Amino acid sequence: MRPRNPLVVLLAALVAASAVLLGAGSAEAAGYRYWSFWEGNGKNWEYATQGPSLLRPDDGTVQGFRFAVSEDSGDAAQPRRAPDFGAICADTPAKDGQKRVALVIDPGTTADAPGGEKPPAPRTACAQVAPDASSAEALAAVAKPLRYDSSAMLCAISGYPTSGCGEQVSGEDGSAKPSAPSQPSSSSDAGDASKPAEDGDGGGGPSVGLLVGVGAVLLLGIAAVLQARRRR
Repeated sequence: MRPRNPLVVLLAALVAASAVLLGAGSAEAAGYRYWSFWEGNGKNWEYATQGPSLLRPDDGTVQGFRFAVSEDSGDAAQPRRAPDFGAICADTPAKDGQKRVALVIDPGTTADAPGGEKPPAPRTACAQVAPDASSAEALAAVAKPLRYDSSAMLCAISGYPTSGCGEQVSGEDGSAKPSAPSQPSSSSDAGDASKPAEDGDGGGGPSVGLLVGVGAVLLLGIAAVLQARRRR
């Protein structure tokens, strides 16, 4: 059996080490655990582009809240009830001087729940509020108590969960760690449940330092290979 070329072995080891390092960096975080905010378009759910305190829905609107772990709006879990205004507000007749907003409140699954907590069953409610009421006010009318953090992010609906708010969840063991403090927001932004607080490291991808380190290892390996060839 011919002995393996030591230069080939060295390059293979460097490539393998780089893959391990990059894989470790990308597995640091699986996402954030938070209440996402949705709008019904008559048939399907669309991820809301404004927080519930800024949005002032019209009469006949359907809105949803879903508690889950997700990285961003692209992979966020939708409410598991259809956005059907007629079904949700069937027993709430229209009233002069008020509007009706149908709400779907989905606390998610046990897999997404914080440790030691069990999510309540999904439910629907028909909020009857003033014509200029915001989505946050409609939610407060039917799902108290609500809990917000210091940056006015919506943390709990009807008391669930009892603690935590937009924390980052580790991809390795499913454990959560506190997210970095968010920048203070104005009162008009209160209750922005459309996105989690940003973590200080900018996400779960490899850090700049890690990438620089991998590049340095590869360059040193290439230099060693070239030096060995010159000595032949």
